[in-house]
Amino acid sequence: MIIGCDYHPSWQQICWVDTATGETGEQKLEHASGEAARFYRQLRAPALIGMESTGNCQWFVEMATETGHDVWIGDAAKIRASDSRQQKHDRRDAALILKLLLEGRFPRIWIPSGEEKDLRQLLIHRYKLVRIRAQVKNELQHLAMNQGVTKKRKLWSKTGEKVLRELPLKPWASQRRKDLFRIREMLNAQIDVLDQAVVEVAEKNEKARLLMTQPGVGPITSMAFVLTMGDVNRFQRGKQVASYLGLIPREYSSGGHQRFGSISKQGNRFMRMLLVEAAQCAVRCDPGMRSEYLHRCHRKAKGVAKVAAARKLAIRLYWMLRTNTGYPGVVRVESSSRVPLVSAS
Repeated sequence: MIIGCDYHPSWQQICWVDTATGETGEQKLEHASGEAARFYRQLRAPALIGMESTGNCQWFVEMATETGHDVWIGDAAKIRASDSRQQKHDRRDAALILKLLLEGRFPRIWIPSGEEKDLRQLLIHRYKLVRIRAQVKNELQHLAMNQGVTKKRKLWSKTGEKVLRELPLKPWASQRRKDLFRIREMLNAQIDVLDQAVVEVAEKNEKARLLMTQPGVGPITSMAFVLTMGDVNRFQRGKQVASYLGLIPREYSSGGHQRFGSISKQGNRFMRMLLVEAAQCAVRCDPGMRSEYLHRCHRKAKGVAKVAAARKLAIRLYWMLRTNTGYPGVVRVESSSRVPLVSAS
């Protein structure tokens, strides 16, 4: 049986065909009542289920996989682009997915394993707590500036914090300062535990240890890159990696005229942010990347140079994984697969 599934958080619309008997049908399945789970468990033979990539569906994918069914996740944009009609509703979406499965045109995408998804939660949880801590520090900075204290980064030194704690404030402002300091200390303790957990996981991962030989790349960036890229052999060129991460410019060229815009910003936003941060460290520690970065700064804006450094770093990490060669074994890799690798002698 082949099933096209248009998934929603509360229910799903399916369109199915039994290839043995030729029988077809469509049905709406509710999730809360357990109707969907009962439907998939009562199927006699394992089915092929196709669905668009969407959120809040992990329970369904795990349930269907445990039942013995094969779940394929497809690129939602490509699935929608394959239908030329300007009519969209749930029954048509489910029928379209089934049609693509039957014709062998379903745009299947790579999905991480259950263990990799759980490790992603570790990195995302740490990132969210770091953002909350930054908001707390901004609020404390705001209290200080309202009292005429503008120390910027120096506010977080021992002397700066002492000044902040001793500022004469009114009762509720003083209570707010006290609570913000307490929240910051609690977040610091939790983030330290998560930092240690990331380090331990990265040390046990062979690919992450390989990536950490590159200056500027630490446990967080290396683990995020490994978990985001998966099997790097599915990419034939470094440019495909840069495109996958949204680090290439938008292009609208026609009639022999090339028009480039800002980067596409497609793909994993968290991974892209980590690469930009790691690239700024790499240009300080890696002589080759620093030279190229400074040369680009003379012709382009500094922000453009940072993104270009992040793109170069992403491609280098890709080739390090694909060739199993650490830094400085591979000091420069061309993006084209037709050009041989240039290794350090």
